[in-house]
Order: sequence, then C-alpha cells, then structure tokens
Amino acid sequence: MTTHRSSSRPTDQINPATASVRLDKWLWAARFFKTRSQAKEAIEGGKVHFNRQRMKVSKEVHVGMMLTIRQGFDDRTVIIRGLSETRGNATTAQLLYEETPESLAQRQVYIERRKLYAMTIPDERPTKRDRRQIHRFEKRQENSAPEPIPYDLDSDDEGF
Repeated sequence: MTTHRSSSRPTDQINPATASVRLDKWLWAARFFKTRSQAKEAIEGGKVHFNRQRMKVSKEVHVGMMLTIRQGFDDRTVIIRGLSETRGNATTAQLLYEETPESLAQRQVYIERRKLYAMTIPDERPTKRDRRQIHRFEKRQENSAPEPIPYDLDSDDEGF
C-alpha cells in the first residue's frame, strides 16, 4: 500500500537557515513573476529597487530588506520576511514578504483613480450630431478666448 503526501513540494518552503537567496529566485518563489526569466527582465529593466537604487539579478537578498517592485501600474514596497529558492503555493509565497501599509494605501488610491478614469471614457463613438455639437462648442471657445498681449522685444521696459 502506498501512502500519498498532501503536497509534492518539500515542507521547508521558508528556510530560516538560508542566509541569502538570489533576487531573481526570491521574486519567482514569492510569486511576483511567473518565471525566473520574467523576474530577470524586470530586474534588468529597473523595476526592482533596494534603497532607491536598481539591483542586479544575482544580488543576494536577506530577511528584513525592503524592496520596491513595479508591476504594471502598481508600485509595491515589501519587506522580506522569509527566504526560499523553491516556488510553493500562493499561501506559502505570501509568508515570504509583507507589504507596507503605505504601499497598500497608495495602491488603493491608484486603483480608485483608474476606476474613475475608466468611467469618463465613453462606451461608444460620438454620433454625427454629437460631433457637430462638439465642433460648435470648440468654435465658441476659440472666439471667446482673449486676445494675446503682444510683447515688444525692442522696448527698454523690463516688463517684469
């Protein structure tokens, strides 16, 4: 009779004995990127910072380091809480880092701004009637604009 394990992964996903791990491996293990090559590209592209400075792929990370990671439109500031060279499930990966409260709040603000911006985009193109109204409005705005004040470059007056 064979016994089955509940998980095919080793149980020591978060290894406290590991003093340091390569940055690309840690980002992959913490599930910020699907592949190590994506993590490598992000690091080389300047999307990962430590102390406001770009990092190299082979940089060793330690517990307690604070990283800033840009993914799409979002910047995440995370503190490394654990190290792992192997990729585990999502709950294990979340134990490897802690996002700062400021980072969470800032991301929520940006999410709300993007939602509001998306609401301002019309669902359809303007009709012919709508375009005519837009052109009339723009023409009225051009006609009501004040005349620019000419500036005489030859005058002795400083004009400040």
